[in-house]
Amino acid sequence: MNSIIASALLGVGMMFSGIIFRKSQQIQWAAILSIVILMAVSIVDYVYSGEGTQVMYGMIEISQQSAWFNVLITFCCVVYFFIFHKHIAEVGKNDAEYFALIFFVMCGVYLLTSYSNLLILFIGIEILSIPQYILAGSDKESFKSNEASLKYFLMGAFSTGILLMGMALLYGASGSFDVLSSAFMQQFQSVEGMSSMSVVGILLLIISFAFKVSAAPMHMWTPDVYDGTPTAFTPFMATIVKVSVFVAFMRLFQYSFHNVANSWQVIIVGIIALTLLIGNVTAVYQQSVKRMMAYSSIAQAGFMLFSIFALNATAIKGMTLYSVAYTLASLGVFAVLVKMKDYTYDGFNGMAKKYPVLAFTAAICLFSLVGIPLTGGFFAKYMVLSATMEQGKMIGIIIFAVLMAAVSAYYYFKVIMSMYFKDGEVDLQYQPTQAENALLIINAIMVIILGLMPEIVF
Repeated sequence: MNSIIASALLGVGMMFSGIIFRKSQQIQWAAILSIVILMAVSIVDYVYSGEGTQVMYGMIEISQQSAWFNVLITFCCVVYFFIFHKHIAEVGKNDAEYFALIFFVMCGVYLLTSYSNLLILFIGIEILSIPQYILAGSDKESFKSNEASLKYFLMGAFSTGILLMGMALLYGASGSFDVLSSAFMQQFQSVEGMSSMSVVGILLLIISFAFKVSAAPMHMWTPDVYDGTPTAFTPFMATIVKVSVFVAFMRLFQYSFHNVANSWQVIIVGIIALTLLIGNVTAVYQQSVKRMMAYSSIAQAGFMLFSIFALNATAIKGMTLYSVAYTLASLGVFAVLVKMKDYTYDGFNGMAKKYPVLAFTAAICLFSLVGIPLTGGFFAKYMVLSATMEQGKMIGIIIFAVLMAAVSAYYYFKVIMSMYFKDGEVDLQYQPTQAENALLIINAIMVIILGLMPEIVF
């Protein structure tokens, strides 16, 4: 609960920092100090968290599991701030407002990890989404940025309507918005006892969540939005925001719908197959690395959906590890991408000779996204697939996922081939400093540590 309050207050504080501080560098350091404070508050919340402590009249439930995820996701946000704070300030003249919007998004993140009422789920998603619409269109001189913001807003409003309709049907069937109440739980004790209203309500919630996590066939907005959004904000939207919605997705289905899994697991399997197929195959044909990473994020969502399908102890651990491993690896790739003028594969030609640190750290992160052993991505994929194996059914979708992972190696390794085995002149916006190189090396080391000691995040 303290994290929710702190993130909101720090967001308001960052809004006023634009008046207090005249220099952009001072605003950047204020933002970094604020996110470190938020990290400390998250740790305190975890230390003093109980098992199922309810606050706000039972609408929010703080557990050690949710508090620990808040610590991990805030840590990822700290890494994001340290790597991208200069690039955030370079987007426009309103750098204080940009940082403030990110803190408001974090407030929504904490609500999504701790809700026990469908109304709080809705509020959390809206607090999470609305600042992103603004960040997507923050480069006002860019037509692509304006288009990304408008498209994200319209599609987001459409998915919110579906979400509300699903919640209304569930309320009509159970008479309660409280997902932990006996009235709500009683409606979902068995498949036979479910009303048609409940079935349609669950289906609409799946569709809405699929949009938020950019799962097929509700993925159409993702490439254009991620490509048009300023590169400094794209990794935040594609990682921290996405994994937070996945946690909210898992929380609802774990608490309320696990007894009627047979009614919705087939739908999830269909979405997984379509997401993996569209994400990976379409990424192969992209000419822009930034747009490839957008389709890559769709494919990665397909793997994370295995945790929703399984809903067991291994699935929870797999989702936790996948969230951190995917976030750190994507941040590492975008940290290199944001420095470049040419986003095509040819723009990476010869990077290993001229900028060995950038090439090496990007290669490590790409290895993790593929799922190469000794990186965090390998164990993340292994655990979500193991969780599905424990279910003892739908083995075919696991084989299909492994084949799609092999396809992903093609477009990820295409970047590595350009960096190490082709000649060219890399055109960067500016020369990376020693501090920036050190941050990228630390990030790459953390990706490897997750591969050697994955239990560190459990």
